[in-house]
Amino acid sequence: MDADKRISLRLPADLHKRLVEQARRDRRSLNSEIIHLLEAATASAPRDTESP
Repeated sequence: MDADKRISLRLPADLHKRLVEQARRDRRSLNSEIIHLLEAATASAPRDTESP
């Protein structure tokens, strides 16, 4: 079984454009760029210990 999960994601057109441009600058695919950004954001994000 594949460890990767597929999702369908809708992005605003302007955000998609910025992500494509950033991926090109970083020499990554769009998918790899999004994964990189999500990993970086979740690694440094403080944990919310309070219940909603």
